[in-house]
Amino acid sequence: MSTTTSELEAKIKEWLTPTFDQNTQETIKKLQNENKEALHEAFYKDLEFGTGGMRGVMGVGTNRINKYTLGKSTQGLSNYLSSQFSGQQIKVVIAYDCRNNSDTLARTVAEVFSANGIKVFLFSELRPTPELSFAVRALDCQCGIVLTASHNPPEYNGYKVYWQDGGQLVPPQDGEIIKEINSLTYADINFKANPDLIATIDTEVDKKFIDKSVENGSFAASQKEKDDITIVFTSLHGTSITAIPYTLKQAGYNNVHIVKEQAEPNGNFPTVKSPNPEEPEALEMAMQLAQKVDADIVIGTDPDCDRLGIAVRNLKGELQLLNGNQTMLVMTWFLLEHYKNNKGLQGNEFVASTIVSTPMMKSLADKYGVEYMEVLTGFKWIAKLIKDYPEKHFIGGGEESFGYMVGDFVRDKDAVTATLLACEIVAATKGKGSSFYKALLDLYSDLGLFKEHLVSLVKKGIKGAEEIKQTMVDLRANPPETINGEKVVLIEDYASSLAKNTQDHTVTEIQTPKSNVLIFYTEQGSKIAARPSGTEPKIKFYISVQDTLENQGDFEEINSKLDTKIEAIKKDLKI
Repeated sequence: MSTTTSELEAKIKEWLTPTFDQNTQETIKKLQNENKEALHEAFYKDLEFGTGGMRGVMGVGTNRINKYTLGKSTQGLSNYLSSQFSGQQIKVVIAYDCRNNSDTLARTVAEVFSANGIKVFLFSELRPTPELSFAVRALDCQCGIVLTASHNPPEYNGYKVYWQDGGQLVPPQDGEIIKEINSLTYADINFKANPDLIATIDTEVDKKFIDKSVENGSFAASQKEKDDITIVFTSLHGTSITAIPYTLKQAGYNNVHIVKEQAEPNGNFPTVKSPNPEEPEALEMAMQLAQKVDADIVIGTDPDCDRLGIAVRNLKGELQLLNGNQTMLVMTWFLLEHYKNNKGLQGNEFVASTIVSTPMMKSLADKYGVEYMEVLTGFKWIAKLIKDYPEKHFIGGGEESFGYMVGDFVRDKDAVTATLLACEIVAATKGKGSSFYKALLDLYSDLGLFKEHLVSLVKKGIKGAEEIKQTMVDLRANPPETINGEKVVLIEDYASSLAKNTQDHTVTEIQTPKSNVLIFYTEQGSKIAARPSGTEPKIKFYISVQDTLENQGDFEEINSKLDTKIEAIKKDLKI
């Protein structure tokens, strides 16, 4: 929520009191004298929990990640935990990634918890986010925290909260905790640590996590098939270097080439513009190494190791980058095939994805007679499905933004197990004279060729936030009647929880929790979603188009035709 000028001045004045350390006060005074615009940006609102927790630029101020904003959140969380688990020894586990200041901020968070009588398990060094999710249940904790800003630029950091089921916060806990945090002042933070309540953890949890990753990510590949593939892996300066090489080795993959220049954890991410596996540039060094060693698969993970980007050999033998939807489809197909052929589908299984991911996931689930469940963006909602439906068996699921989760031993997207699964698919399909890529084309032939495209418009600062808000207001006030010449036949508004059929004018209620998302469906099966990012200063447009692929030899022609259609949609929507 933005503040008035008087409220802004009151906030700044508060941060110049003895509640805040001398260095903080001096930094604010310097901004007052030298950069009033930066000072305004630092205080004009309070950081809020989004789809990926609390994430922001590091620095002084209420709109920044620092010891006080994290301290206040931790104090509020401590109060809430004490009220929810009265009379119990409350336990919290904390992990952190490679980002600048992550280790010191994690220590601060641990100290505030301990000051409130809460037992803390603090990882000794950086660890993957999925390991934190696993550790919450493995250590029988009520809560978990990971300090990370995922793939955001180097100046960012963040704070993700997990509940006792190992999933991120969802309603009603998130709202109740935010209410508790907002009731506090910075003077209420208890920074007086109790060292006796802080225990350091490392290899014992690592071993359990890697054992479970191997157990859940190993399927059909024989050792001969594993020995017959070559893997190139890059951690993009992040946490996955602490887990993925060991997981692959334990699973029997010996031909793994690590991009050495990117293996050292570094919060400045010196070799990439962005440590985001969604960006082709991030995997350039890995692709170059793959050409040298004739690799079958390239895998790159983001800084906190919950998302992965991959490249595999196409039918021409060239390395082909896949998008998150394509990877998710092949992984889900492989898991469903495994269950069908080895365990038998019992009728209580389900797979899951998000409202902005490819519609092809539902078609795939229908093919196998397995229930498909769709949720809002963010894996916390998939984790909630697992918690809400204990009688159902979760096979796997993912989202378009390069995240995937195999089974439910981790309750968040997990690039460790997903990396192993990708290698299993490459090894097993190659052993049968096929390939990961051929499996994708087979799905397109069977279910239709769906093609997705993401447009992310960056809108930074106060002005940018207002532009994003206005874009959504305008789309709601004047929704398009046609998109690229195709009639819009259905409009889903997740903020009002209403879906309007523009042909017969019927309105139905959307059961999914409210969210600031609009989705337009056209008469020819195109789907366009608009959504402000919950973790970055962006508004995102998700475009999905489709056609039939009767002959795989026509793939490039029809794929190109769909590219042209996507460009026409972008032009029509002026994005």
